[in-house]
Amino acid sequence: MTTRPEDDQALDYRDLNLDLHIFATDPLIGSGLPLWLPAGAVIRRELEQLAWEIAKRDGCVSVYSPVLAKRALFELSGHWAKFSVDIFPPMQVGGDELVLRPANCPHHATIYAAQAHSYRELPLRLNELAPMFRSERSGVLSGLSRVRQINLDDTHVFCRPDQVASEVTRALRSALGAQRILGLPVDYVRLSLRDSSPNYLGTDDQWFQAESALRVAAAEVLLEETVPLIEAEGEAAFYGPKLDLQVRDGRGHEESIATVQLDFNQPERFDLTYTAVDGTQQRVVMIHRGTVGAMERVVAALLERYQGRLPLWLAPVQVCVLPVHPEQDHGARVLMDELAAAGLRPRFEPEGSLGARIRVSRQRRDALIGVIGPREAAAHTVEVTDFRSGFKATVAQHSLVEILQHSHATRAAQIAWPEKVVDSSAPLESIE
Repeated sequence: MTTRPEDDQALDYRDLNLDLHIFATDPLIGSGLPLWLPAGAVIRRELEQLAWEIAKRDGCVSVYSPVLAKRALFELSGHWAKFSVDIFPPMQVGGDELVLRPANCPHHATIYAAQAHSYRELPLRLNELAPMFRSERSGVLSGLSRVRQINLDDTHVFCRPDQVASEVTRALRSALGAQRILGLPVDYVRLSLRDSSPNYLGTDDQWFQAESALRVAAAEVLLEETVPLIEAEGEAAFYGPKLDLQVRDGRGHEESIATVQLDFNQPERFDLTYTAVDGTQQRVVMIHRGTVGAMERVVAALLERYQGRLPLWLAPVQVCVLPVHPEQDHGARVLMDELAAAGLRPRFEPEGSLGARIRVSRQRRDALIGVIGPREAAAHTVEVTDFRSGFKATVAQHSLVEILQHSHATRAAQIAWPEKVVDSSAPLESIE
């Protein structure tokens, strides 16, 4: 885990973005619609890959669905009645009223309904990293943390009632595991319950059964963790209770980073069934699960957690290769080619004084700086500085490629630097 400054010294992700260039906004695009710059696209792509690997390991299958749908779809799902103020106004197209979707679940419900299902096929886990849209007021929009388009790691599980406990357990374990990989400490898991207001759908018995199932599953998983379970009334979704993974930023602001939700509303509204062992049609249970979470929110949390100095596997620039003189350009480019061929992200910076180039690289929070001077070029080594771990040494170029390739592939929090890769005959000159 990286060392971070005290909370009163920690930089907001928007301040860090001034140096890192992760995202941009433009009045011609509009508020709450950030542009992902090349550095931000790298981070997002790595997160998307992690989300898909977790989904695939859990037996999920990929689907794709359109961002538009008829208003009638969201009237049927219940979203229009509950959240019409947060849904973008309908567009009149060929006699239809089309809206940008405020949630992905109605589309996935219709995908499930497109075919008949037997009890033997379940559970069916549909995964899509998909955008959804909220018509947020301009005054509350902010950077990546409050936006109008949310790109969500979203899975919907359709299962039998007797499979609910195991599916919730699986989803919660995966969500906690994802946060461990990301290095985002979960402050607590919140069992989000309904309150006494009339804003919830479903019967008292449905809510009791669903809340009990979540409570039991969470207790089982959290026996293995050091994360507490806290119950909170009034935090449930309108269609069912949920388990929310809560994290706090350096200012103490709390966010839900991932969630597992039970839904008995949409299976009823969309008449989602399966053929039971006795041949009858039985109501399926729908579970919403997110592991990595919303790309915008997670990137903001990661930038603040690591103060911009991301672990190697997430860093937009993994090695900034700096030749001391033009005579070392060829050797630096050879190393660049080897790093790129290994699937890594090097950057070649030949122009300007060495000190100025180092300062720019440090300001950009590149994971490593690799300096190649005459001695290193002759010996096929590189002088490496790893700012996260404090490691500084001269390393054989082929060893550097192997070490970084392993660190990236395993999503290591810190690079493991074996002493045997260090060329002790070449004294290190500080690049501070």
